[in-house]
Amino acid sequence: MDLKDIHNVYFIGIGGIGMSALAKYFKLIEKNVAGYDKTQSPLTRELSSMGIAIHYEDDWALVSSTYKNPEHTLIVYTPAVPEEHEELSHFSENGFEIKKRSEVLGMITKDTFCFAVAGTHGKTTTSSILAHLLKETGTPLTAFLGGISEDFNSNFLFEGTEYSVVEADEFDRSFLRLTPDVACVTSMDADHLDIYGSSDALKKSFNDFVKRIKPNGKLFVRKGLPLDGITYGIEDDSDYCIRHLKIEHGAYIFDLETPEITLKKVRFNKPGKHNLLNGLVAFAMAIQAGSPLNRLAKALETFKGVQRRFSYKIKEDNLVFIDDYAHHPTEINAIYDAISEMHPNKEILAVFQPHLYSRTKDFVEDFALSLAKFDKVLLLDIYPAREKPIKGVTSEWLLNKINNSNKKLILKEHLIDEIKRQNPEVLVTMGAGDIGLEVAHIKRELENEI
Repeated sequence: MDLKDIHNVYFIGIGGIGMSALAKYFKLIEKNVAGYDKTQSPLTRELSSMGIAIHYEDDWALVSSTYKNPEHTLIVYTPAVPEEHEELSHFSENGFEIKKRSEVLGMITKDTFCFAVAGTHGKTTTSSILAHLLKETGTPLTAFLGGISEDFNSNFLFEGTEYSVVEADEFDRSFLRLTPDVACVTSMDADHLDIYGSSDALKKSFNDFVKRIKPNGKLFVRKGLPLDGITYGIEDDSDYCIRHLKIEHGAYIFDLETPEITLKKVRFNKPGKHNLLNGLVAFAMAIQAGSPLNRLAKALETFKGVQRRFSYKIKEDNLVFIDDYAHHPTEINAIYDAISEMHPNKEILAVFQPHLYSRTKDFVEDFALSLAKFDKVLLLDIYPAREKPIKGVTSEWLLNKINNSNKKLILKEHLIDEIKRQNPEVLVTMGAGDIGLEVAHIKRELENEI
């Protein structure tokens, strides 16, 4: 199916962060767009305000007749949708063109100059920085982001169709649908072992992704990863390298060394060396669009961030509140390091909601080590997402493995009262489940206490 032959696009799981970006794209290029989701959210409300019809019951009768003719209609679904979904079954049984989100991204981007950001951590921040840099330097691009950029207040940017920016997601091997011109790999830590079975299988998938880069394309890899490409790093012998790094007023100041020139006293305002590396590779990739280096350096300084990626909610002398999407031990370690670097000698209370039974089971020892670093830990129940419970895999099991005397398992409804009782100097909430929905309540209650 060619995109120009599609008149109607129906999404099953339209409220997902990636799915909603695609829905916005098709609406903006004047296709008929509608969809189903299980629950209302800020994203579904935004889509509804754009004139996209959404319903919240799995009921074939609620699907408009516009989308019941297989000719010129595309069905897009997310792997999170169960196989027994009634609407998906009807579409499958009646000869509709049905594609996963990743396949559709491949269709949209194949005729563009495609930038693809891969890695088990850092995809959303890196792609958001890259989109910001390209926009600020006047590049005609479309960007599909896995988070809400604070620069555009959206997970989608439509500034033209010559270039595209996408996240190359390793989950479900989705990134093997893309054919990028320029790609990066930020990290290859073991994850999604429910899909891959082993870290070796995950690494092989990244190697398969690299082979999909177009002839004469370019690959950027973080120094130390087992891939051949243009390297980037901090204070090492990388092709793109950050040197003379220091912190001033909560921001990084550094020299940025490229293979051609060195830019002096570049500034980046997002805490954490992991974010600094994300900014460095986004900078290196943006150069491939012909963007001037000095303008890119200025744009790097103005990057605001991504919601739930080391997001400051309160930043006062007596209380700092940070929220982050961290859901893997490596990410939790990076958050701890960033807080310790930016707020030294402050007591840190960590609130963590584990995400997926399988991930908790696979990395329980690493989670325990990561969380034990914080001064105090509050642990919520596991957020199941698409999974059914695994016997014996509980937050209590994880809690018992954390070597920290200031730890507690807590119900979500008691969380705010417990945070107030603990009276932290630095509070960090972490997790990829629904803990993000609690952040505004926590902020409001704590601000009343200041």
